[in-house]
Formats: sequence, structure tokens, C-alpha cells
Amino acid sequence: MERIETDILVIGAGSAGLSVAAGAVQMGASVTLLEGGEMGGDCLNFGCVPSKALIASAKVAHAQAHSAVFGVQSVTPQIDYAAAKDHVHDVIAQIAPVDSQDRFEGLGVRVIREYGHFISKTEVEAGPYQITARRIVIATGSSPTVPPIEGLETVPYLTNETLVDLREKPDHLLIIGGGPIGMEMAQAHIRLGCKVTVIEGDRALSKDDPEAAAIVLDALRGEGVEIVESAQVSRVAGEASEVRVETADGRTFSGSHLLLAVGRTPNIDRLKLDAAGVASTKRGIKVDESLRSTNRRVYAIGDVAGGLQFTHVAGYHASVVIRSLLFGLPSKAKTSHIPWATYTDPELAQIGLTEAQARKTHGDRLEVARFDYSHNDRAIAERRKTGFIKVMVVRGRPVGATIVGHQAGEHANLWALVLANRLKMSQIAAMVSPYPTVGEVSKRAAGAYFTPRLFDNPWVKRVVSLVQRWLP
Repeated sequence: MERIETDILVIGAGSAGLSVAAGAVQMGASVTLLEGGEMGGDCLNFGCVPSKALIASAKVAHAQAHSAVFGVQSVTPQIDYAAAKDHVHDVIAQIAPVDSQDRFEGLGVRVIREYGHFISKTEVEAGPYQITARRIVIATGSSPTVPPIEGLETVPYLTNETLVDLREKPDHLLIIGGGPIGMEMAQAHIRLGCKVTVIEGDRALSKDDPEAAAIVLDALRGEGVEIVESAQVSRVAGEASEVRVETADGRTFSGSHLLLAVGRTPNIDRLKLDAAGVASTKRGIKVDESLRSTNRRVYAIGDVAGGLQFTHVAGYHASVVIRSLLFGLPSKAKTSHIPWATYTDPELAQIGLTEAQARKTHGDRLEVARFDYSHNDRAIAERRKTGFIKVMVVRGRPVGATIVGHQAGEHANLWALVLANRLKMSQIAAMVSPYPTVGEVSKRAAGAYFTPRLFDNPWVKRVVSLVQRWLP
């Protein structure tokens, strides 16, 4: 057994763990990194990167089939599903060197390709190594949830992890789960020539603003996706290429492939957390505002910390704990400014509070400013005029923004900056946006906030009238 002593031990080489390791070692700490699986974690290998690459293939196919409105003859796209997956793997391969073992060893990180578990409050065993660390960061991420559905153990099914390597185009893809992953993959596959049925026990896209979600769901239904809501799955049966899903109300849906997209489960089973005095729940490791666990030497970041499960949140968590790990300074994680996006077409983005959340929190103090894509000249020119932005404002400061429409995820960047720095609507209104851009919707939303104050205010009209009389 080789013994290693290190300043910081990072368990997990996904986006959260890699960010901590890179930052800490470049600022002078000795860092050891454990990873028993793939470097880069879920996001690079099974999640964000491959899904967006597949969505890109699907967009190209859809554009070929719907170009006549631009004066370009529409054609029936010739789709090679296996070649689309080659594109996906090529994208992964291009990004992989940034997350590779070679790169991190080049930075000075000791990388050990083993899974680890605690043997004391400060020690972790990983294969032939026993590691003692001053501080330990758990960044083991999460895995696709496999729900306890009757018959599932005998039926072949896909998750986001196995879908990446599927090369046979599904004839009819059944998706259990109508959240962001389910809806993104539903639209991608309908555009790649599959039949798709989504079965959701609640409301599809239930965590998003209902008005915005409805626009996305209408778009998917318009493309041919069957979306079945309020349908609890009770049983599955069948075999390869012939799967049946039964719901509690007696309906049966048949398809060739089954995809589970019902959430994520934190990766904590291997860790033997009790040996370290680290408390956890089904949601993940219990942490305080500084992301410190019940063992003050152990931190948990990213999906395993039990909060919002997004790659950018994992990166943000890394920046929070670095301050404490390296400099001993207090640092707290916030969620009030966190954005997320669903990369359907149209896209759906949320930053901070939804309208319903803001009304519950702020009551009568809340004002909602809104601007529709249908009044944006660039969106009209590109036939992308479906959607809107609405901004939740309290005493002149935004507390949330909902965007549904073309490139909503890109527009979310501005509002993430606004909420992170507590900017005012007047500062957004002062921005000069280039014309014509779809991004102008954000400035116009700020303008909509001030419109009633300026144009519908009788005092403003009286002041202007008096000034006009006295001006030479």
C-alpha cells in the first residue's frame, strides 16, 4: 500500500473536480485527483456535450426539410443515424484533451485512476493507495436514476449514458420523463426521422414557467412528438425492438426503444461516508452555505451536493470552495443568480426566480416587464418570432428572467450578469444594443418596464408641457 500525503484530495474528475484541481495546483497547493471512470465526467462523455452535438445534427436535418419559406427548395434529408453519432464522438474527442489525464498531470496534479472510499475523517483508500489530505473535495457527480418500475429489470432500456453509443436509429423511441433531457432528446430524434412518444407522470417541463413551457411543448407537438402528461408508468414489458409501457390509467404505448430520463441520483454509494462522519440523504451530501459537509475537512460540490444539477453550477461551486480551501476565507454559494436552459427549438431559459416564485416571495412589490419576439425585427427576418422574455422586477432590480425563443440560452448570459451583480433595470435600458439583433429583446424588455412610468404618467406630461412653454 503506497501512502500519499497531499494538501487537497479531489474525488471525481468531472467539471467540478477538474476546476478545483486546476485552480488549486496552479496557485501552489499539492493536489491529488481520483477518478475511476472517464476523465471529464458525465458532461463531456454522456451529457451536455454529446446531447448538444446530436441536437446540432437534428437542426441541420430540420433546416433542410423546412427551407422553402426562405426561397430555398426544401428537400427530404437523407439521415445516417450512425454517422450522426460519429459526429457526436468527434465533438467529444475534440474537447477531451482539455479534461485529459495528460493535461492535469502537466499542470502538476497527481492523477490516480481508481475509485476511492473513506477509511477515516482525513484518509481515503483507492486501489493500492492510501491518501491523507488536509482538505477533501467530493465531486463524484450523479448518474441516471433508474426508477423501480415493474418489469424494468427484464426489458432493455437506454439512459443518457448508453444512448451515446447507440448506432441503430430507433424506429419509435419511448421516453419516460418529460424534463429537459427527455424533451431535448425527443425533438432531436423526431428530427432525425424517428417516431417519438414522451410519457410524463406530472406536467412536462414542470420546473419551468408554465407559459414558456407551453410554447416549447406546442412546438414539439407540431413537429410530431407525442407528449403524454399526467401518466404514471406502472409497468414495462417486451424485448429488444418491441417494448411496451403501461400507465396506471390503463393505457399502453409500444415502441422499439426505451429511454429513461427521470432524473439523477448522486454518486455516493462507493464512498463509505460514515467512516468520515459525512452525513447524506437521498438527494446527496449534506452541506452548509460554504459547501462544507458535516466533516469540516470535507467539501461536496456539483451534483453530489444535492442542489441544482448543472455543469455550470458545478463550476461555480468550484470557485466558491477554492477561496476557502486555499486562503481560509469565508465563501458562500448562492442560487439566486443561477441560470439554466433547455436546448429545444425554441430554447427555454430561466435565470433566478420564475414569475410564480417571485410573486410568492415578493407579493405586491413585484412588477413584470415583458417583450415578445414577434416585435423583434431580426427574429422576424429569420422566421424566429415565436417566444417572449419577461423580467421579474422588485424596486427597480430584476430578481428573475424567463426567456423562451430563438437562442434563449445565449440571451440568459446577460441576465445572469445582471442578477449576479444586482444591476438595475435603468442600467439595462441604458445599454445600446446593435440593430438588428435578437438580443435586442432584453433592452426592449427594460424599456417596457419604464414605458408606463414615462408615457402613461400624467405628471410627466405636465412637466413636459411646462418646459415646452418656457423653452426659448
